[in-house]
Amino acid sequence: MATKPGYLTQWPWQSLGNFKYLLLAPWVVDGAHKAMRDGWNVDLTYLAILPLVLSRVLHNLVWISLSRFQNARSKHRILDRSLDFDQVDRERNWDDQILFGGFIAYSISMCFTDATNLPIWRMDGWVIIMLLHAGPVEFLYYWFHRALHHHFLYSRYHSHHHASIVTEPITSVIHPFAEHIVYYFLFFMPLLTSIFTKTSSILAIFLYITYVDFMNNMGHCNFELVPNWLFKVFPPLKYLMYTPSYHSLHHTQFRTNYSLFMPFYDYIYNTMDKSSDCLYETSLKGKEEKCDVIHLTHPTTLQSIYHLRFGFPSLASKPYDSKWYMMLVWPLSLISMAFTWIYGSCFTIERNKLKKLIMQTWAIPRYSFQYELSWEKDAINHLIEKAILQADCRGVRVLSLGLLNQGREINGYGELYLRKHPNLNLRIVDGSSLAAAVVLKSIPSGTKQVLLVGTLSKIGCAITTELCKKGIQVSLTSKPDFHYLKSSMSGSTGRHLTFTRKYTPQVWLIGEGMDHEEQMMALKGTIFIPFSQFPLKKVRKDCTYYSTPAMRIPDELENIHSCENWLPRRVMSAWRIAGIIHALEGWNEHECGDTMLDIEKVWSAAILHGFLPLTQA
Repeated sequence: MATKPGYLTQWPWQSLGNFKYLLLAPWVVDGAHKAMRDGWNVDLTYLAILPLVLSRVLHNLVWISLSRFQNARSKHRILDRSLDFDQVDRERNWDDQILFGGFIAYSISMCFTDATNLPIWRMDGWVIIMLLHAGPVEFLYYWFHRALHHHFLYSRYHSHHHASIVTEPITSVIHPFAEHIVYYFLFFMPLLTSIFTKTSSILAIFLYITYVDFMNNMGHCNFELVPNWLFKVFPPLKYLMYTPSYHSLHHTQFRTNYSLFMPFYDYIYNTMDKSSDCLYETSLKGKEEKCDVIHLTHPTTLQSIYHLRFGFPSLASKPYDSKWYMMLVWPLSLISMAFTWIYGSCFTIERNKLKKLIMQTWAIPRYSFQYELSWEKDAINHLIEKAILQADCRGVRVLSLGLLNQGREINGYGELYLRKHPNLNLRIVDGSSLAAAVVLKSIPSGTKQVLLVGTLSKIGCAITTELCKKGIQVSLTSKPDFHYLKSSMSGSTGRHLTFTRKYTPQVWLIGEGMDHEEQMMALKGTIFIPFSQFPLKKVRKDCTYYSTPAMRIPDELENIHSCENWLPRRVMSAWRIAGIIHALEGWNEHECGDTMLDIEKVWSAAILHGFLPLTQA
């Protein structure tokens, strides 16, 4: 929102939320009715409006994905500053202007007969459109833009757009409603002129609107992608096409580089930033960056692919929860699964910074269910091993294994890779010690007895041992697990370990594989504390469910604008944090296989570096 919001700042349909899309329904239904009634004689211009609207949405989503992917891994990043949840929330309504454009297009088609039954293509109309864009549109936009930077208009309208210093493609369309009225008036001038001169065509309209969207998205993508050879082959191009770095300066300097897409008006009126060429050359050349920590994770469900930080920013900014409407795109989900199945390498999904520590998150192109397929085991291990060796070659100091990438059945908590490559320079961390510490600190003070349910893991063993050392009784419902733990404990410690068939303790420690029936056997008010990688499904309203082992992150941790799976905002899993702590402390040992670090030492280090406990979900 602008600092002093003026008239027509908010969109008229803001109160409708996602129901705003239904505003197009009458025209869509009318188009379908005309298609069925008129058959091949239907007005293709009218029918083309909906595909144009949908293509604009897809175009923007592609640019969002490309920008976030490149900013996570590319050396051509222009502005290296933090992107946060406030910006994501502020830019959530990026599709409003597409909806507004759809209303205008349908209205013109219904009000002007010259706008109906247009031919597929006319070159003369296309020439008129581009000449009018290069002339009146660019000229009027330049002066309107300069006017918006006057204090009166800037504080009431344009400051909303400039609140985003680090731009994303969708930042280009984040303006108050009043600004978009003027913008659409400008952009529809060439289109209406071609319509009234009877030279317009369907493809010309489509190409011009696509050109406007393309240039807007490119100018705000925050990585330099325009090759230098274009300007060498055709030097005047520098006056006819801006670059991402050129417009980035406008967002940092504010009083320069006002032009729309063609910088020649900045040259004419002497408002071009003097550092434009230098920043372009520097960004294009790029700077190699050494990453210190890699967190290796993977998508969970088929729908979780849309929760990655690129693609659907509004979904990624909230804790993952499978929505019913995501089932509507299941064909696309299957295509993405097939693509990831074929794709032979991990991919970068996030880049963060804490103090001087550079971190990236990589994802193995496999879903959770694939880890349960015995015939996929070798392929998954190959992908993980390949990622480890790639990180080692790049000088990465620590690689933490997330979710099922550290499974006992897959690789023995990561020990497989150490046996195959004993001379690794990086340290492999499975995060078990910090995960155990988080669970231990989550148990309410004064607890005398806990019940351990579910599959016993490395973390479960460590938690049980620590509790028994403190004199807290740990009851197990699995006789084989009870005998296994009993045999590994000393007499004084083991006397606090018991086997039971009763479910009466008020504190339950939950591993993987606990079913709904066991939950129903808990007493009212029972506290469920998982030590598993995946959250427990909540089936009891009279019990308390804690989160999977996780901690709140310090404010200094930059570029956090998406949620890690099901965790709340600015919360990280203990397994991911463990790798960061390992690097910050400079520890030299691996933590994988049966090896665990000192639990209290790891917890103290996490608290020292600003990570805070997270208790309930």
